[in-house]
Amino acid sequence: MGRKSLSVKRRKEIIRSFYRIAKKIGLENTSIAKVAEDMQISNGLVMHYFKTRDELLIGLNEYILEQHLNMVNSIEYGDMDNRKSLENFITDLFSRKWNKYFDDGVFYSCYALIYRKEDFNTSFRKYLEKLHQVLQTKLLEAKSHGVISNDNVPEITEVIFALIDGSYYYLGMFDQKDKTYEQQEKLYIKYAIKLLDFSCDPS
Repeated sequence: MGRKSLSVKRRKEIIRSFYRIAKKIGLENTSIAKVAEDMQISNGLVMHYFKTRDELLIGLNEYILEQHLNMVNSIEYGDMDNRKSLENFITDLFSRKWNKYFDDGVFYSCYALIYRKEDFNTSFRKYLEKLHQVLQTKLLEAKSHGVISNDNVPEITEVIFALIDGSYYYLGMFDQKDKTYEQQEKLYIKYAIKLLDFSCDPS
């Protein structure tokens, strides 16, 4: 049990090092050798846990998913038993609070790999499906509390995430202090929330 726990810990340390280096010099320039140098261990020890760089990339993808889930499952939102909680949750999905958990440059470098690596494509798709599932669960929870009355929750989930992904990609080109950034972000949030039927919610 102790050996397995140590193995999991060491794998996470390697992935975090890989992430830090990718954030600093770009994912395309990050290698097993650079991870070993950063951690002051041998290449062989890194390869004991990750046989190839591709395996390490999959590990990085799982790490990013974990960071995403840390954000969307944050306890600060509480139960989706009122309109305000649900609106706050959806608003934050559009915000740059994500940056607290992962770097945009690393994320989009990972995204580019789905076109070149089949196994990474599969891993990345599963990761996105899990994020969609979290939002769908939140919406179903709100419905169970009578906050919304939509019958097409799965469809709404997909449309909201399409808005989130599109806005995040587009707004990444703007400074957050830019007026355009603020205006566009509010616009996307407005239309995402408009998809929800609050007619049965007394608040």
